Amino acid sequence: MTQRERMLAGRLYDPGDGAIMQEQTGYAHYLKEYNVLGQGDEARMQELMRQMFAEVGEGCYIQPPFFANWSGRHVHLGKKVYANFNLTLVDDADIFIGDMTMIAPNVTITTASHPVLPALRERGIQYNADVHIGRNVWLGAGVIVLPGVHIGDNSVIGAGAVVTRDIPANVVAFGVPCRVVRPIGERDEIYYYKDNKIDL
Repeated sequence: MTQRERMLAGRLYDPGDGAIMQEQTGYAHYLKEYNVLGQGDEARMQELMRQMFAEVGEGCYIQPPFFANWSGRHVHLGKKVYANFNLTLVDDADIFIGDMTMIAPNVTITTASHPVLPALRERGIQYNADVHIGRNVWLGAGVIVLPGVHIGDNSVIGAGAVVTRDIPANVVAFGVPCRVVRPIGERDEIYYYKDNKIDL
């Protein structure tokens, strides 16, 4: 089994393997160009996203700069995904982000980790686990999503949360570590912020 095959299988592997590094480096120029673009360059940004990402649905927008160690090669975006400044994607394994999901500034989604055993870390060994983020999720500013996590549809992850385990659909969750605080319910159909009523 090659190191790349081990990487794709979620096994322990050496990310510094020559074949892996060559493939990874081959995508870097897309990300470099993307990050110098801005308002008025949306057409070129869309072209680059289609080249960088594994899948990109219609109407997606990622505000530069964003960072991804595989330049998004293992990232699957649904329709109308929006991400604000400084999104970091550690995309050594697949990251799936559902339709209409919103991502606030300074969010990190990581699929890669390292063993606890010091001798393995000295060798630079790592392993990866896919991340699944559902449809219409909102990740607040500074959220960190760790490897292997699943976040259910419609859920809100509050600012600064560290998501270490799965979060179900239709809940508000926050904290370190992130935990479910309450379901999304009837009050949310009336008030959008504190005691401010929805008026449209």
